[in-house]
Amino acid sequence: MIDWLDPHRPDFPPLTRALREPNGLLAAGGQLAPDWLLAAYRCGIFPWFSPGDPILWWSPDPRMVLLPREFKCSRSLRRTLRRGEFEIRCDTAFADVIAACAAPREPGGGTWITDAMQAAYCDMHELGWAHSVESWQDGELVGGLYGMAIGKVFFGESMFARRTDASKAALAHLVRDLERRDFKVIDCQMNTAHLASLGGREVPRSDFAALLATHAASAQPARWQRTQMQDIDWGDMQA
Repeated sequence: MIDWLDPHRPDFPPLTRALREPNGLLAAGGQLAPDWLLAAYRCGIFPWFSPGDPILWWSPDPRMVLLPREFKCSRSLRRTLRRGEFEIRCDTAFADVIAACAAPREPGGGTWITDAMQAAYCDMHELGWAHSVESWQDGELVGGLYGMAIGKVFFGESMFARRTDASKAALAHLVRDLERRDFKVIDCQMNTAHLASLGGREVPRSDFAALLATHAASAQPARWQRTQMQDIDWGDMQA
């Protein structure tokens, strides 16, 4: 049995109350308002639900994370980065990125990034908490990712690609930028083979929560400079 939340205040139950099956389901109800999302993320909780369902809140154990220094860059991606095949921009097309991430990956497929979720994260973007990293080619948005930055933690949400390596190039730029700004971890939420291939690994939920208590407990939103990822030099990477 999971908790139904008081709709008037973001008071989440302890993470230890989360179910083992399905892994991490903690609570239902509440709102997708900024104060709710900030309270949830700072505790290691995120919303994930299908159209027509109530808002569901999750905190899986173990937690998939990517430490910036552990990012795995394949030889083919290194060549792509050194050739500069994509122009990488930041926060210039947030709504377009989240809409692309929400598009079904196969004909007739569904999405968990509902209209309400898109609106909520667009609000967080306007407030300076949510950010997009975008891959452009010949003036066209061809890949990217979005997530939340709180303190020294980046909470990755989703990515998309319309060209080979377009989303990976955006991630590589994000990782390098976060590393030089001393971010501690990128939250990947749940384990996938794709994330593992990029260097993601699982950690106990308790360890992740402790990290958040230190590095994401108190923070202010930050406007990311739209050109801050343009100056990354990939010449030091061996192809």
